[in-house]
Amino acid sequence: MKIKMNKILKKKASTPLHIGRSLGVGLLLSLMLTSCGLYNKYERPEDLNTKGLIRDLQSDGDTLAVNTDENFGNLPWREVFTDPQLQGLIETALENNVDLRNAALNVKMMETALTCAKLAFLPSVAFAPQGTISQVQMDGASVSKTYQLPVSATWNIDLFGNLLSQKRSAQMKLLATKDYQVAVQTQIICGVANLYYTLMMLDEQLAIVTDMEGLTKDTWDMMQLQMQLGRARSTSVQTAEANYYSVQAKKADLKRQIREMENSMSLLLNEAGHQIARGKFYNQSLPTTFAAGVGIQLLSNRPDVHAAEMSLAQCFYDTETARSRFYPNLNVTGTAMFTNSLGTAVVNPGKWILSAIGSLTQPIFQHGQIVAGLKVAKAQQEQALNTFQNTILKAGNEVSNALLAYNTCDEKSKLDEKQVKIYEQNVEDTKLLYTSKGSSYLEVIQAQNGLLNARISKVTDDFNKMQAVVNLYQALGGGSK
Repeated sequence: MKIKMNKILKKKASTPLHIGRSLGVGLLLSLMLTSCGLYNKYERPEDLNTKGLIRDLQSDGDTLAVNTDENFGNLPWREVFTDPQLQGLIETALENNVDLRNAALNVKMMETALTCAKLAFLPSVAFAPQGTISQVQMDGASVSKTYQLPVSATWNIDLFGNLLSQKRSAQMKLLATKDYQVAVQTQIICGVANLYYTLMMLDEQLAIVTDMEGLTKDTWDMMQLQMQLGRARSTSVQTAEANYYSVQAKKADLKRQIREMENSMSLLLNEAGHQIARGKFYNQSLPTTFAAGVGIQLLSNRPDVHAAEMSLAQCFYDTETARSRFYPNLNVTGTAMFTNSLGTAVVNPGKWILSAIGSLTQPIFQHGQIVAGLKVAKAQQEQALNTFQNTILKAGNEVSNALLAYNTCDEKSKLDEKQVKIYEQNVEDTKLLYTSKGSSYLEVIQAQNGLLNARISKVTDDFNKMQAVVNLYQALGGGSK
């Protein structure tokens, strides 16, 4: 820190008064030089672990490294969720959700706090007019009227960065609050998408169960006919009937789940429970290739990661504030007063009285409060660093898990498709064999149950793949645009 003192040093130092003044200036200069570190800006720690955050799906030891400019999380949510009905639901949720409204109010409060921190650099001005009427009871009784119209201004000169670090701390807190608002918005978008896909998945499963209901009814009727012709026993009819009722029970359960999901969606929209209009499960179009990005991309996109870093920066500036309390506090107070009371004399019209006072307060003993405050601030800064590092690792873990879930579900879905085709052929074959007494009724029932389970598994795995896309988008910090 460089300070020009040419005008002060040009004066002669022959008198004791001047010698004391020079010593005071020298002391002030040395204090300012030693406090230059108080004006430092926050920088991300160099020893932060940001490598190997996302595991490569093809190799257990490699880290996924791609062009971060193509990060899937950078896509606006409307380009990811292209279903018009889903987009309408997301827009409604963003407009009506109470949590998002409260997050916006928190941002406004932090903006107000930052404004106050900035205004602390300006002088505080006060106007306190006074008037007095007095009467002396003597032979020549007279009435004296006096008045004072003072205007005072007090300015705390921020020599050692106390006000500056407080302002920077408020800025970091505002940014962290904005990150929370973005995180809430992302959660709402992905929450609506997941519920929407869940509803369509349940619709598809209901359609499968309804088809299977008709198939099991046909089997029951066929076995009743076979028993009437003397080709089947009553036990086969009973088993077919029980299987039919089992399918109907699954259908009733699916209808219940659909109603519950619609109620959950309505609550997310901040509306009373109602039917949710939606498209078809297999008409959805979601991205199938992803660029996840590593390290710095997660730091840039994830609102929770960015908020954790802003909390670390806030603690850094709080430490600077605590350190600045060891240095002197310089205050300058100026007063301008128009009055007709000059000591014991009263003059009319009044006169102006101008004064200026400067005070330098150096803390010496504060019952250990300043030292304790610095120790606490340093400990809180270390806690914030630990939280920041842990948040980064969690972010990488979530991205890795989402990528793994997508690829696994995609692989299972292809296997399910093969199973469905086999079971469809198996159901036809066993029915033909049963009518020609080439198979038992149990084989027919087993084939139908196998087909039902395979179809349900196919839809479930396809849904899990959709959900993995949504979770990956959220894990990469998307949804805020």
